[in-house]
Amino acid sequence: MHERLLRFLAAENITQSQLADSLGVARASISHMISGRNKPGFDFIEKMARQYPGLNLDWLVTGRGKMYKSAPDSPSELPENSLFEEEITAAPEIERVIVFYKDGTFREIR
Repeated sequence: MHERLLRFLAAENITQSQLADSLGVARASISHMISGRNKPGFDFIEKMARQYPGLNLDWLVTGRGKMYKSAPDSPSELPENSLFEEEITAAPEIERVIVFYKDGTFREIR
């Protein structure tokens, strides 16, 4: 995996220090992973996924596939929960919800 990390750094044109800072991890931890001394843990992989959503984690972990996820060809290929992937920090209070049915009727929920 350390070789793939190096390739990712080159592709993103960032340094080990910049990667560490963007992920909020110790710079030494990145250095140890790249040297092969340490293997990345789940927390590191999760931070990579959040910081670099286009990165193909299968490639990063196993070397299979391409470095980056391909863009979906059509909206139907988007994950079902793609609208809700952004974290909401200070959501306003919901006043009402309106559900529209295919038969032209609707229901308002307060």
